[in-house]
Amino acid sequence: MKKNYVFIETYGCQMNTADTEVILGILKNQGYEVAETAEQADVVLLNTCSIRENAEQRIYGRLGNLKTLKNAKPNLVLGILGCMAERLRADLVEDKKVVDLVVGPDEYRRLPEYIDTAFSGAKGIGVRLSKTETYDDIIPYREDGLQAWISVMRGCDKFCSFCVVPFTRGRERSRSLSSIIDEIKLLSDRGFREITLLGQNVNSYQDANYNFADLTRASALVDPMMRIRFSTSHPQDLSRELLETIAEYDNICKYIHLPFQSGSNRILELMNRTYTIEKYLSILDEARSIMPNVSFSTDIISGFPTETWEDHLATINVLQKVQFDGAYMFKYSAREGTKAFKMPDDVPEDVKGKRLQEIIDIQHQISYERNQELVGKTEIILVEGRSKKSAEFFSGRTDSNKMVIFPKNENAAEGDYASVIINRASAATLFGDFVQTVTKRNVTSAALGLVKK
Repeated sequence: MKKNYVFIETYGCQMNTADTEVILGILKNQGYEVAETAEQADVVLLNTCSIRENAEQRIYGRLGNLKTLKNAKPNLVLGILGCMAERLRADLVEDKKVVDLVVGPDEYRRLPEYIDTAFSGAKGIGVRLSKTETYDDIIPYREDGLQAWISVMRGCDKFCSFCVVPFTRGRERSRSLSSIIDEIKLLSDRGFREITLLGQNVNSYQDANYNFADLTRASALVDPMMRIRFSTSHPQDLSRELLETIAEYDNICKYIHLPFQSGSNRILELMNRTYTIEKYLSILDEARSIMPNVSFSTDIISGFPTETWEDHLATINVLQKVQFDGAYMFKYSAREGTKAFKMPDDVPEDVKGKRLQEIIDIQHQISYERNQELVGKTEIILVEGRSKKSAEFFSGRTDSNKMVIFPKNENAAEGDYASVIINRASAATLFGDFVQTVTKRNVTSAALGLVKK
């Protein structure tokens, strides 16, 4: 019996990467094999993102390229998955006739059925959102490696006025703590050394009596040599209990991605961010009082509707006050279906661009200065493998998620922890020399297991 081969291209965030692994787990269970290229595949799927307009434009451009492949292989099934599938199903199926199936984030279990429908000549469409789907029982398909991303919850209840996620991924629902811990144990047994717990707002994770602090604690206890990261946090739900848990366990990274979006309280209210900038800054102060070595990164949107020069200066003031280690910075783009879409997009594009560039330039300088402070210090690095630029160098990341490049050493290998003394730094990268391999990490003296609250 001939096997069908599937090829998936993943766009957007780590959540989509994790979803692709779930999708491959489902399809592998149905006998599909993974193709290395689109040309080798019987089914080509694009796992998409709708968070910003340019992300969608990339997909439309890629569909234009794949149309040539489909003309050469008439039986090829071409599908759109993920957020863009849910949001633009009519346009993708009716106007862009090259697409054979459109499947949203909550319908992946039925993907084999939709593919069969497409093979028969009809359109496979599944875009309903679910209040319960978490893919709790699906074992994702992962190649061997060091890092893995685990979706611990899906959807979002925050309804920020600029964000399409509640409309493309639905409302919040969490996986069971036990299923997540079982998955982490499997990854530990396979030699993975770092996992990232993913959710649109991981701080609001809730499984019966267990909250996100409980989940991070249980995750850390699985394997003392496995790093635990998480993303993304919403300031409203970042609790002191979570901060104390991060501080207590050596293998929970002292790195928090905490978007603030704008330094103006007026703009934050229009964004429906549910906190003031004063509250945001107090959270950072509390975190630093508990963990003096904690690192923060953030998200910033420039040019939100009605943003004034004073609002822009308020954002710059926050940048300069907080001294983030890094930031993801974007121009505002209106997303249909959101509350902000109805607001006047009244900041001219050239003004958005100038303000964004100023933010980027300031943050670049801050990142450079923050990295200079590490010169002469020793950092613990998870060795991820050879540097992209040279086989003579290793690369890896610090606990604070900074990339480090250092010369290869016979006493270190991929997957090891190594202490590296930093001798120079740019805004994006640290450079250093190998000191020694770290073979043991003391996680905590806490007893294994959890006690129900």
